[in-house]
Amino acid sequence: MPWIIGIDEAGYGPNLGPFVMTSVACRVPEALTGADLWQVLRDAVRRHDEPDDGRLVVEDSKLLYSGNHALRDLEKNVLAALRPWHPGGSLGLADYLDRACPAARSELAGECWFAGTSSLPVLAEPEDYLPAAERFTVVCQEGEVTWGLVRSQVVCPERFNALVDRWGSKGAVLGLSLIELVQCNHSQDDDEPMHFFVDKHGGRNTYAAMLQHALPEGMVLAHEEGRDRSLYSVVGLGRALRLSFEPRADSSHLCVALASMVSKYLRELLMLEFNRFWRTHLPDLKPTAGYPGDSARFYAAIKPVAKRLGISKAALWRRK
Repeated sequence: MPWIIGIDEAGYGPNLGPFVMTSVACRVPEALTGADLWQVLRDAVRRHDEPDDGRLVVEDSKLLYSGNHALRDLEKNVLAALRPWHPGGSLGLADYLDRACPAARSELAGECWFAGTSSLPVLAEPEDYLPAAERFTVVCQEGEVTWGLVRSQVVCPERFNALVDRWGSKGAVLGLSLIELVQCNHSQDDDEPMHFFVDKHGGRNTYAAMLQHALPEGMVLAHEEGRDRSLYSVVGLGRALRLSFEPRADSSHLCVALASMVSKYLRELLMLEFNRFWRTHLPDLKPTAGYPGDSARFYAAIKPVAKRLGISKAALWRRK
């Protein structure tokens, strides 16, 4: 039963707050290799533009995260989809991080704003997502679709800036996070084939050198390297491993869309704590999402407080 692994990110463009990249893995019967999982799981899963009939929505987070109830809508669908990975009930943000991105805990512990005390769900009520979660679980069992590792990488501004300084491009943040996720999934203790689907990074078409660095015990073979797709296989690993980089992969592969949603949800949870911290010092300060256009307003307001607390600009403001 091959593994299908989707990888996508959230928060690459902001000046404030962390960058998050996530991988979501599921295992499918051999006959479903290459199948459209939206169709396979259609009794439990729908697209955002289909009628709301109780199924959970799996979609590019940019399409799902909109309107007056954006975070609540994103949260209820993420928690419904993640139900197979956790026993349910309330969960603290710190506990979630221990499960989904243990490597990030030490980095986040150094952030002045991080407490990890948020209780999940933050806005949705259990009745908003538990029926969809139960339906999703049953349909997956019927289709012999099982869910594996969900793993996120979190890069906060200080390390983000250090990587940009070292490598001369913020693309290094994407590349190194991708390497960590590929290595983490490959290290799982089985020999089933793995096919990674990755949302393409900007205009980049070549990934062979990056993948060779990530998997030095294997040999990376490039089959296609173009605007529409870059396709690789890796031999010598003891398992078949393929990687496809595609533009808008979150619209073509359900696992990539889920990775997009999980990345966005985790970034939004972290931004809630970010805004909460600064509003303890400036109660009237309007929260920010950290993106250009609003980030300068927010940073100008917190700058005197940051100076008083001994927090450098490099620890808050991403230069690219």
